[in-house]
Amino acid sequence: MEGDRYAGRAAHRDAAVTLLAIEALEAVATELGVPPFDPVAARRTIVTRGLEVEALRGREFAIEAGGGPVRLGGGRPAAPCAWMDVVLAPGAHAALRGRAGVRCAALSSGTLRAGPATMTVTDGLGDPDPARAGLPHRRRARA
Repeated sequence: MEGDRYAGRAAHRDAAVTLLAIEALEAVATELGVPPFDPVAARRTIVTRGLEVEALRGREFAIEAGGGPVRLGGGRPAAPCAWMDVVLAPGAHAALRGRAGVRCAALSSGTLRAGPATMTVTDGLGDPDPARAGLPHRRRARA
């Protein structure tokens, strides 16, 4: 993603875009008893509202923000780092585990603009549940 601090670096090509549900930040602020966070401080590329971001892991989807759809592939979790305790609030690092967003690979080029956008899941497996936006995603135990 143009302008991103990791743009063009090989290690981040499968994580060129990061998505985060604003509901996760709102829930963490409430849990920690602090004022709402500035979403920019979370250092994610796209902040959503009403989207179960964590359900996009391993799925293909498209975002349309006025410049034509941009296809993305949801990948690994965007794990929070200890820096969240500094820029958000003490305890934010631990509280964001499982809901700090998803790293995505760009599957097409295009332009994403700030403001309203639509997301369409393109893999045919159904849409994520908006009621689960911002809820922690816990990895299932291996059998």
